[in-house]
Amino acid sequence: MTRRWRRWMYRDGRPNRLARLLNRLSAVQFSTGFLAPTGWVTLEVTGRVSGRPVVFPLVVADYEDERYLVSMLGENANWVANVRAANGEAILRHGRARPVRLVDVPVAERAPILRRYLDVAPGARAHLPVDRTEPVEQFERIAANYPVFRISAQTEH
Repeated sequence: MTRRWRRWMYRDGRPNRLARLLNRLSAVQFSTGFLAPTGWVTLEVTGRVSGRPVVFPLVVADYEDERYLVSMLGENANWVANVRAANGEAILRHGRARPVRLVDVPVAERAPILRRYLDVAPGARAHLPVDRTEPVEQFERIAANYPVFRISAQTEH
């Protein structure tokens, strides 16, 4: 898919009907792990309005022995708001379900993670205004606009 096509599917930062359909198909594929690379997962989080589980297909970025989720659509993505409303409690699926805690990464630490994310998530490249080959300083300029969450194991309360 071309960059223009990918941007059209998420005009105004929201998926259009085609993108929603493709996301549903991807969510099934990613959650089962069938023909999906290890870093392709489905995030399941409680909807902040509906209270029901909502699923999103995402790509995990690995960086310095940690794993991260990045919002390619920025702060206004529904999954970001749902994760924050759920205090970071979520489930990641890739073959099996794993309860996790998603922790907001401070803006000052996001740039190298965003760069790595573009290496492993080709579909996101059309949505971030920096080329993946640019120096990390270029990513620092946009870091505040793209939420990043560190994935950690769910802890019992």
